[in-house]
Amino acid sequence: MVRRIRVGRRRGGRGATGTGLAVVLALTVGGCVTVHGERELVPNATEAEAAEALKEFVAAFNAADKAYDPTLDAGHVTGALGAVNQAGMKSRGVTFPDGNPRHVPLELSDVEYAIPKKAGWPRYFLADADPGRDQDGGPGDQRWLLVFLRGGPADVWKVNYLNVVPAARVPKLKKDSDGFVEMLPATTEKLAARPAELPKTYSSFMQSGTPPVFTDGPHSSGWRDARRRTTNSPGISTQWIDQPLDTGDFAPLAFATENGGALAFFTIRTYERQTSAAGVRIPVHPDVKPLLTGVVKNSVTKERVSAQATLVPAAGGGAAKLEILGRLVGLTTAKGA
Repeated sequence: MVRRIRVGRRRGGRGATGTGLAVVLALTVGGCVTVHGERELVPNATEAEAAEALKEFVAAFNAADKAYDPTLDAGHVTGALGAVNQAGMKSRGVTFPDGNPRHVPLELSDVEYAIPKKAGWPRYFLADADPGRDQDGGPGDQRWLLVFLRGGPADVWKVNYLNVVPAARVPKLKKDSDGFVEMLPATTEKLAARPAELPKTYSSFMQSGTPPVFTDGPHSSGWRDARRRTTNSPGISTQWIDQPLDTGDFAPLAFATENGGALAFFTIRTYERQTSAAGVRIPVHPDVKPLLTGVVKNSVTKERVSAQATLVPAAGGGAAKLEILGRLVGLTTAKGA
């Protein structure tokens, strides 16, 4: 159950300045509600708290992005976004020690909040926002989907998922009579695929193409094809290993949609191992060096975290497949040997 509130649409066109995703932010909101027992269904946040959390997120993101300093938002990101953001900021902080020479403040407008009712902790809400960094209208129109997580009453809100998706593909979430939407259990059987199984299913698909449950697109078959094209180059071979990342703040999440399906978020970890033949040097990109441990002699292993926003159809839909709307991926570590 989640409330979707439309606020402050900013009118007028916007220039396409990229969709920089070195993201994350903080929120110093007060306690949501008092819970009498861990079984009581309560709103996860008030509308005002959700708006304040997003405001704090944007402020922290802008400060960290301007200075390329991961400490400025380290306490306010977690899960997939935290892993990608912190490693990216660390790398760019070394490459650009004086800060981001191309910093453009992030502005989020036309925000819709989806606030669930659930018992106990952790708690969540979803913010669906216009990033101001895209082209309004047409195929280039985008939305940012940000999942906020709060682990307990003493914690602050943190963003664990952020995905950029086409505006035309953002689904309508199912609302109850009070305007709340439902978060589905990870083991629900109402969907064509259980949310808890998505990291394993996607990892298998990226390795072998099976099970063939994802629609073709840049984040499924397109990504597999791109990897195959770069598997081998003269004197250098490349191997890929994909693994589920599905515990703690990386756990899969699913919001029920009006059509009986769900908007799901999940994470995998990908290793890219390059091995060179005798006498062949493996090039190391400047963005990789700040995250590199060890010495690159004849191999380098790069670890990436990849977070997906996915449409999952309802169970019993026949040949209906899962559609990956957006993917946030970033290098987190590298090791030479």
